[in-house]
Amino acid sequence: MGEIKQNQERSADYFKELTGDIAAAAPKELDEIGIRIKNLREEKGLSLDELSKLTGFDVELLSNMEENKVQPQLGTVIKLSKALDSAFGRIVSGVGDKLFSVTRKNERMKISRSTSHKGVKQVYTYMSLAPEVKGRHMEALVVRLEENPEDDMSVHDGEEFIYVLEGLVALKIGADSFELEPGDSVYYLSTTPHLISAKRGIATIIAVLYEG
Repeated sequence: MGEIKQNQERSADYFKELTGDIAAAAPKELDEIGIRIKNLREEKGLSLDELSKLTGFDVELLSNMEENKVQPQLGTVIKLSKALDSAFGRIVSGVGDKLFSVTRKNERMKISRSTSHKGVKQVYTYMSLAPEVKGRHMEALVVRLEENPEDDMSVHDGEEFIYVLEGLVALKIGADSFELEPGDSVYYLSTTPHLISAKRGIATIIAVLYEG
């Protein structure tokens, strides 16, 4: 039992160091997401109006994303990646060039944030854990959730696995609501309407997204 407790304490220390970087680091990758979306759209020869028809997103929202006035949420990025025939990870953290990735706790990671669709409120901040892997179909992230009063459910292709590290997490899946504590986890198909946020204050999770 003593060895298990020591392992748990070491794990907790690791995740505290890992997630602490989210709040402290300068989010220099934020602008790159808008640029990557715009570059991919132009590579496809699509106008904003054409991309709007493919995704269902308003032209104004798409324009605000490209101009970095709104930072897209992960479900939004997945829809955009499908419409642009691009890998989800290429928009989130760029193109990797390695066959594998070992992430050390003291290595700096890519940091991005997501806002409400109006860009008014930050709803979470995330770090990619393996941005260097080329051709990946999953995206592993450490996500720092905030409270989200906007009841804006997300629906997109793919699957998601969530594991709670710290804080209380409010989760809605379809008509069901759950409160998740540290150590709790959930796996669901992203085609089911879902919303995840901090129950109060801040919560930290590991999220593994498979774009399908």
